[in-house]
Amino acid sequence: MRKMKLFFTVLAVLIGSVAFAQDVTVTGSVKDSATDEYVPFASIQLKGTMTGASTDADGLFSMTVPANGILVFSSLGYHSLEIPVDGRKTLHVTLDPDTETLNETIVVAFGTSTKEAFTGSAKVLDDEKLAQSQVSNVTNALAGQVAGVQLVSSNGAPGSSATIRVRGISSINAGNDPLIIVDGAPFDGDMNNIAPSDIESMTVLKDAASNALYGARGANGVIMITTKRGKSGQAVVSFDAKVGVNTNALQRYETIDDPRAYYEQHYKALYNYYVSEDGLGLSSEEAYMRANENLFDAAAGGLGYQTYTVPEGQYAIGRNGRFNPAATEGYAMGDFLVKPDNWADNVYRNGVRQEYTLSVSGAQERMSFYSSLSYLDNKGITDKSDHQRLSARLKADYKAKNWLKIGANMSYTKFGFNSLGNNGSDGSTANIWAFTSQIAPIYPLYIRNLDGTQYYDVNGIALLDHGNGNINNGGIPGTSRPFITDANPVLANLYNTNHAEGNALSAQGYIDIDICKGLTFTVNASATLDETRSNYVYNPYYGQFRSTGGTVSVGHSRSYAWNTQQLLNYSRKFGNHNVGVLLGHEYYDNRGYYVGGSKSQMFSQDNKELDGAVVDGQSSTSYQSRYNNEGFFARAQYDYMERYFVSGSFRRDASSRFHPSYRWGNFWSAGAAWILSKENWYNVGWMNELKLKASIGSQGNDSIGSYRYTDIFSIVPSDGKISTIFASKGNPDITWETNTNFNAGVEFAFLNGRISGGIEYFNRMTTDMLFPTPVAPSQGYTSLYKNVGDMNNYGVEGDFHFVLLNNKNVQWDFNLNASYLKNRVVSLADNVKDAKAYDANGNQYDGFTSGSFFVAEGASMYTWYTYEYAGVDDATGKSLWWKNILDDEGNPTGERETTDDYSKATKYLTGKSTLAPLFGGFGTSIRAYGFDFSINFTYQVGGRQLDGSYATFMYSPTSQSTGFNYHKDLLNSWTPENPTSDIPRFQYAETYNNATSTRFLTSASYLNLQNVNFGYTLPAKFTKKFLVSSMRVYVSAENLYYWSARKGFDPRQSFSSSTTATRYSPMRTVSGGITLKF
Repeated sequence: MRKMKLFFTVLAVLIGSVAFAQDVTVTGSVKDSATDEYVPFASIQLKGTMTGASTDADGLFSMTVPANGILVFSSLGYHSLEIPVDGRKTLHVTLDPDTETLNETIVVAFGTSTKEAFTGSAKVLDDEKLAQSQVSNVTNALAGQVAGVQLVSSNGAPGSSATIRVRGISSINAGNDPLIIVDGAPFDGDMNNIAPSDIESMTVLKDAASNALYGARGANGVIMITTKRGKSGQAVVSFDAKVGVNTNALQRYETIDDPRAYYEQHYKALYNYYVSEDGLGLSSEEAYMRANENLFDAAAGGLGYQTYTVPEGQYAIGRNGRFNPAATEGYAMGDFLVKPDNWADNVYRNGVRQEYTLSVSGAQERMSFYSSLSYLDNKGITDKSDHQRLSARLKADYKAKNWLKIGANMSYTKFGFNSLGNNGSDGSTANIWAFTSQIAPIYPLYIRNLDGTQYYDVNGIALLDHGNGNINNGGIPGTSRPFITDANPVLANLYNTNHAEGNALSAQGYIDIDICKGLTFTVNASATLDETRSNYVYNPYYGQFRSTGGTVSVGHSRSYAWNTQQLLNYSRKFGNHNVGVLLGHEYYDNRGYYVGGSKSQMFSQDNKELDGAVVDGQSSTSYQSRYNNEGFFARAQYDYMERYFVSGSFRRDASSRFHPSYRWGNFWSAGAAWILSKENWYNVGWMNELKLKASIGSQGNDSIGSYRYTDIFSIVPSDGKISTIFASKGNPDITWETNTNFNAGVEFAFLNGRISGGIEYFNRMTTDMLFPTPVAPSQGYTSLYKNVGDMNNYGVEGDFHFVLLNNKNVQWDFNLNASYLKNRVVSLADNVKDAKAYDANGNQYDGFTSGSFFVAEGASMYTWYTYEYAGVDDATGKSLWWKNILDDEGNPTGERETTDDYSKATKYLTGKSTLAPLFGGFGTSIRAYGFDFSINFTYQVGGRQLDGSYATFMYSPTSQSTGFNYHKDLLNSWTPENPTSDIPRFQYAETYNNATSTRFLTSASYLNLQNVNFGYTLPAKFTKKFLVSSMRVYVSAENLYYWSARKGFDPRQSFSSSTTATRYSPMRTVSGGITLKF
């Protein structure tokens, strides 16, 4: 009987337990405790499992869980909250806003860290911020968003990429590009092959504590890219579509665009020359007649084209200098009508940009997945410039056992490009931009019949004028264009081919093994394969290749990279002590292959393969390259009471780019942080957070090219036999460039997080810079690579965030970052200081000339070395330049005088560099009643760029240079009646009027309206009727407008060269789109 009672008692307990553990369906809501507003898409996790859900757009949820379970509610910007279910079917939860910015997660080398534990310098951009930029290369979205980071771009074509610099220029000759890491593995492919919609976050690591573990390749900063993964809760299906228009964002210089006004200006140049005492010295009447007679005659200084019909017996230009009002547009030359054309208006187009993305993601108790399919069709602002991309990604992880987790991430991209040639070349016959931006407005683009219709040749080609006067070669008979003659890049672009297409494949996988509590062993492996096939076809009809019967070139490149990592990670908490130790090994191998050839005499323009031509170009080539890197590393981290933090790292790295005796290098870092606001004695009520941090360390740079340590010979034929010729001299003693970085900063939050940010000081010293030093030609080679010098970059950065308004209906914030940077060459080896330069005060600098720059100790990189403009001679109107007065031994006396002879002027070290000392970005965003709006700007202040296009437009015509457009500033040139003008006289044969000098060094300051977004999210109660959990419609605009020192001048092009309008213009993109979530 007692046993029976015991049995039923146990049974009752078991039944009660089972009953209590039964699942219940819990419904409820999640609100903001401060604003009483519902929190959309908050995460709800069943504690101890991967089971979860999320609130909808209205902050409501429903999920089935065990009656005795514990739910964990969390959302970005809020403190997490755990609530036992206790059998309840309704839960209304309020989350407290997290005003502490120090809980942010930062992706670091081989792991993650919280912002409070992080002792280095980094900035995180999440997917919401990245989505504000309408770019095909996600790194372009960094513009103005990260303190210390600068982007410039010399090519605005679809698929082009910006040049990125993190905290300045670190080397004279070695690479300055940051290392790109995608999901933990180095990425050397084209960033255009990664769909921006797949990116969860980008983290920029800027100091040694952040990136010293990357050793050889981390010297110039590291950009960590993390792709999206599935989140707990029900699966989410997302679809985004946007369609827009690309337009020309480069402002046009204020040139003379009226053909009649251009004729007037050129007449003025001829007239002034004819009457000038140092010209022909003619009378006013004689000069008037001769200038009119020669105006259209290219052989006599004229323009080579008459595009207006002047009444018989009259001149084109009257005695008042104005174009004959009786003249009519169009001039008959034989069977052809010659009319002026606006080349830019006829060449540029509005390109259509389309992008579509479909993704499915989710997570269950033991696994998560993310999959996406994306398509981009981005057409440029000229014909034959476009970029297509089709990409797919599948990412998943699975917790197979409590101690075992595996994951994989695969992506595939199919891409294609059509592009233009000779970008940026001012005088190239194939550069469309050189013509559209520089040609005088009098010249025709089209060849026309007498009735004004377009002329077609025997091949059915609508012929465009090549300026050579020969109709069989594409010119109008009787004409001679002095501006880049025998060329028309517009026709060449239509009938030539410059196409590339290819495939990019990446695969990554990892295994996490929990050996024991706190100890995890991880194996990561990744492989990338990029292959590109290029095809160039030059038409047989017109242009420089017409005599070849058409030329075809085909090339194929393939790049394969393999990376493996083995990591042993130990992390434990002992009371108030947190300890973390990482040991690891990494091996990286990159191999490149190329094969190509060319032929001429093509059978048909439709067959663009080598077998479609018959004459071998004797240019067949194939080769391969290889680079590998190996490193052993360790990192230790410790904190006490989550208040005091110290960290240290060490990596021993080897690079194949050095001789085996110098292949290994040692790199290290140490950092510390102190959160004062967690101290018991801290009692600053208005300052919620205050953290001090500092770090120091060294990194290597091996971006010097391959085989610099050994002699290189080229294999060539000699009388049908094999021979070799010397190509370059190697130096087995070259070794690593090394960067030593110091960083110190403060992070803070005021007024419950309404004001937050940080200020940092950095100092980066580069030692043992590699450079090809000159040697005596008698040695059989001209240069030898050596470690020759040191460089320093230092400055201050500030990053600030302001919450201007935050209530139930309106959230408004403002962000600002600013960086002050100074660059200085500290020392150079004696054997590279082969020249002397003087500044305007007579101070001597030893160094070497590099193009238009002089590299010297104590000076900044890219310091202009040029002639100093001294203004205009009031009496003669001639340009003046400064020159040194020399003593009997040819040395400067310290005194100067002016000269109007450019060849006698003195070049000076100007002290003006292209590098701007102050740069950054700012923006604001507002959310209110379902609407959202954001606007972002980038800026820089200071620096000097050579405005090459303005200098071109300020020329005086000569026998060697005529037909370029004129800037309207020339209308205010010096004349006897205008003697105080700062613009020299405008006169034919003034060879040096626009010669390179400080006259054209222009402030590189600018303000750029980077992007604007405006959207509206429809109420969920409406969209749910269509099974849509969220619907947002929006308008997005990128690269809208910029302000600079001169209209047309764009200082965003380069760090190290002059700016010019002859490059592919930056594009302005305006799109409309819709985002749906199911």
